[in-house]
Formats: sequence, structure tokens, C-alpha cells
Amino acid sequence: MPAALAPYAPYLATAAIGWAYYRRIRRSFGRQRWQPVRTTIRLALVSVALVGLIVAAAFLPHVVSGIAIGVAAGVVLGGFALRHTHAEWRDGQGWYTPNPWIGGALTLLLLGRLAWRYANGAFSGAAAQTAQQASPLTLGIAAALVSYSLVNGAGLLLRMRRLSMQVNPSALQ
Repeated sequence: MPAALAPYAPYLATAAIGWAYYRRIRRSFGRQRWQPVRTTIRLALVSVALVGLIVAAAFLPHVVSGIAIGVAAGVVLGGFALRHTHAEWRDGQGWYTPNPWIGGALTLLLLGRLAWRYANGAFSGAAAQTAQQASPLTLGIAAALVSYSLVNGAGLLLRMRRLSMQVNPSALQ
């Protein structure tokens, strides 16, 4: 990083995280255009995040229960949200309307937990460097969000492919 930008690094990182959360929250509401390539890339990245959480559980035994419960809750919520997601094919384009309550609630829960930890100094100075700062609750919420995204995204991918085959059977060839 150039020396001129170094003083702004925390602000740029915060803005980037804020932008990512804005995009995440925006995808939880209203009719969305189906983008299979983006969904596949997102599924790959979320899978990497899940592997990271599993590795964290292997090296930090005090967070195993939080991550396990989070993954189980995320799978259940992802399946429930998928059942309440409306999918349609119109004018040669796939559209879906996600259940706004589950995805939005999980995102707000994670943001609230991160804000709570930030307010209590968990990310300041040397405290952020210790493995003991890894919270089972925070990692459990992250695991729930990641597994929710994985189940919901994979299920939507399968549903939209099936729907496109029903609308356009010649696409099979």
C-alpha cells in the first residue's frame, strides 16, 4: 500500500466491509434477477468460508460447539427460506424473490454481534491477536450465515436449472 494511503487504511477497510454488507442485505429483499455465474462463484467462496470455519474449529476447540450449532441452524434456516422463495421464468430470464425475513435477520444478528464485540474492545490492539478472543457465539452466528447461504444458494441453483429446463426443453441438448 502506498504510504500516502496508509493513514486511510482503516477507513477504506471499513467502507469495503460496509459495502459488502450493503450488497448482502440488498440481496435479501425484492425480486432478484437470476445470475447463475454469480451464484456459482458465490457458492465457491462461501464453501471456502465454511472450510475456514471448520479449520478454526479444529484449531480452537472452545468454539467447536458454537460452530456446530451455527452450521445446523443455518442448514435448517436455509432449507426453510428456500421453501419460501418464489422462483419464476419470464421473457427468457429467471427471477426469484427471496424470503426477506430469514436472510435479513441473520445478517442483522451477525452485525449486532460484531458491533457488540467491537464496543467491548475485542478488536483493539493486542486483544485481537489472541486465540482466546475467538467467541463461540460470534463464530456460531458466522457459521449459521455461511451455511444458510450455502444451502439457500445451492437449492436455488438447482431449482432455477430445473425451471429453465421446463420452460426451454431444447436447452437439454
